[in-house]
Amino acid sequence: QVHLVESGGGSVQPGGSLRLSCAAAGLIFSVYTMGWYRQAPGKQRELVAQITSGGSTNYGDSVKGRFTISRDNAKNTVYLQMNSLNPEDTAVYYCNRGPRYGDPRVYWGQGTQVTVSS
Repeated sequence: QVHLVESGGGSVQPGGSLRLSCAAAGLIFSVYTMGWYRQAPGKQRELVAQITSGGSTNYGDSVKGRFTISRDNAKNTVYLQMNSLNPEDTAVYYCNRGPRYGDPRVYWGQGTQVTVSS
């Protein structure tokens, strides 16, 4: 059974930084694309960032240049460094394990709240 556990959320002032972590268990972590998504109240869940098994990254337009996704395969962990946060970044952030050839399943963590407010 795949488990994804996010941590690192919290409250921060505009312009501040946070680092989210997602610890994964129950999978061969290194072969999967991992991602971060977020969902604000009343809005659809949206892609924040993805990182492939080879280390290629993809970002949502609203976070490019401010957020950085990375992974540590030895620790089965994916990170999201968030800088220059603004109130529009307020949302629940979810870790995601994407599908791959031969395994179409997608898994989600329970989410961690990020609130940006003065």
